Amino acid sequence: MSLLKIIDKEFVPYLGEQEIQEKITLLAAQLNKEYEGKKPLFLSILNGSFLFTADLFKQITIEAEVSFIKLASYKGTSSTGNVITAIGLDANVNGRHVIILEDIIDTGKTLHHYLPDLASHQPASVKIAVLLNKTEALAYPVKVDYSCFDIPNKFVVGYGLDYDGLGRNSKDIYQLKED
Repeated sequence: MSLLKIIDKEFVPYLGEQEIQEKITLLAAQLNKEYEGKKPLFLSILNGSFLFTADLFKQITIEAEVSFIKLASYKGTSSTGNVITAIGLDANVNGRHVIILEDIIDTGKTLHHYLPDLASHQPASVKIAVLLNKTEALAYPVKVDYSCFDIPNKFVVGYGLDYDGLGRNSKDIYQLKED
């Protein structure tokens, strides 16, 4: 892994593809065991979680479904403070076990905003699985049930995460280079 330049920023290697895939394999095994016979619905939050969702779902061996919604609150390297639902829920979650898949939990505002709406559809249970969890940045009461990596409060790109729409296509994750 070498330096990654996107627009006006430089990023340094942080997590490699192999390490990411190993953690996803462990998470899939745990979910396969815990949700055996429950036919869960994996609800992926676009855009960032599409790679995480695809790699995880390929390893889910139990009967399960996947659906996608699009929530957004970022512009550039920081949150806008507003959460927008660009693509809403199209699956019936009533009585279903729902596992929300997120690329990253930062302040928690996006899910904090969305969870009451999801609860109004009366799922049997809701759990949150994330690739990256910035625990020290959490500003809203969002309980992460499954986390592949707990990371410091640094801006990251790659493996689905972007900087102004770019950088998602890296197999690795990079951290913003300190000046």
